Amino acid sequence: MTDTVISSATKEVVIGFDRPFVIIGERINPTGRKLLAAEMAAGDYSRVKSDALAQVAAGAHMLDVNAGIPMADEPRILAETIQLVQSLTDVPLSIDSSIVAALEAGLQVYKGKALLNSVTGEEERLEVVLPLVKKYGAAVVAISNDETGISEDPDVRFEVAKKIVQRAADYGIPHSDIVVDPLVMPIGALGQAGRSVFHLIRRLRTELKVNTTCGASNISFGLPNRHGLNSSFLAMAIGAGMTSAITNPLHTEEMVGVMGGDVLMGHDAHCAAWIRKFREPSAEGEGAGAGGRRGRENRRRGGGGGTANGGAEGVQAAATSTAEVVNG
Repeated sequence: MTDTVISSATKEVVIGFDRPFVIIGERINPTGRKLLAAEMAAGDYSRVKSDALAQVAAGAHMLDVNAGIPMADEPRILAETIQLVQSLTDVPLSIDSSIVAALEAGLQVYKGKALLNSVTGEEERLEVVLPLVKKYGAAVVAISNDETGISEDPDVRFEVAKKIVQRAADYGIPHSDIVVDPLVMPIGALGQAGRSVFHLIRRLRTELKVNTTCGASNISFGLPNRHGLNSSFLAMAIGAGMTSAITNPLHTEEMVGVMGGDVLMGHDAHCAAWIRKFREPSAEGEGAGAGGRRGRENRRRGGGGGTANGGAEGVQAAATSTAEVVNG
């Protein structure tokens, strides 16, 4: 079992093999959002504020913060954004940049243990990012590509991830502080992309014993009904052993996929989170009436019952027990 602990000043989130899946909200990112980029460049963080609060309200456990705006002072903007977001919410943050100076600027102002996003297997990147991870006591997302690019072969990507884990150990960074991104490819372009990434997730879990994350929406790029496909992917990825994802918690279908995956993997004890979210409130007295009708019907069928009736009673008893646990 591997637990990756990320924290703010007052709250911890644990990414782990036998824990509920961790949603990292992706919305604070100006890439592809021209209005947000213009506002952040001008020092207007009102949309950042609303995006942060909306994602947490929708169920995000962490937030990814990116300030990648061309021709802007990214280190300053990223640091300001992190300070703002940490003043609004206590969820931990992922500090997201391709610019090392911006990563360090974010780490300097961050309160808690951040998740640094990211390092690749490129030698130049390893030599500058891993010392930052060690210096600030952060965890880091390890992206499984290197100087040769992104391989379509999941076993090649595994070797890149293994290299990053080994190099991190040279700096005294434990494997529990490495969260590997296996790189999800678009299924519309590569028909085996789903099977490949599930194979890789299993290897990363069993052989390297590291937690995993991804940009979940990559799987559906270019296809219709992206939310439905993303939902299916997330549930199956959880089944394969993935432990977190950077995604949009405002999309209900994706959140249902995650919650369903947690239920089916036994990560939602007594289905409590699922029941809280989806149980329909009954009208006053309706439950008692329904129970009375079921009791009379059972008596008419006879107390002995057959195998089918006994099975139904067992299911009802289990459901009653679950409701008692949740409500008790």
